[in-house]
Amino acid sequence: MKTKKYRIKSKFRFTIFIALMVVFTAFVTGTVLGLDDASSLSEEPSYMQVEIQAGDTLWNIAGQYGPANMDRRQLVFEICRVNDINADTIQPGQTILVPEKI
Repeated sequence: MKTKKYRIKSKFRFTIFIALMVVFTAFVTGTVLGLDDASSLSEEPSYMQVEIQAGDTLWNIAGQYGPANMDRRQLVFEICRVNDINADTIQPGQTILVPEKI
């Protein structure tokens, strides 16, 4: 039985083929192992309940209870959105939800 010998006609095409196969293999391996799981994107944000005291502002509450890595302006906006309030309509004794992480 005679074995057939193969010859690479174009080194460029062969290199491109090998590179594409490596990328495809990495993609399939990642998919099978679940490395492309987007479950962290659908994670529900957690909230803490905060009772407003006399003299409190949403700016102060955002700085005291909000995530340290979040811009206070964005956090005040998020507090207003979640609680369906305006920053100037808060009252002492009112309980609001403040995001712990977003």
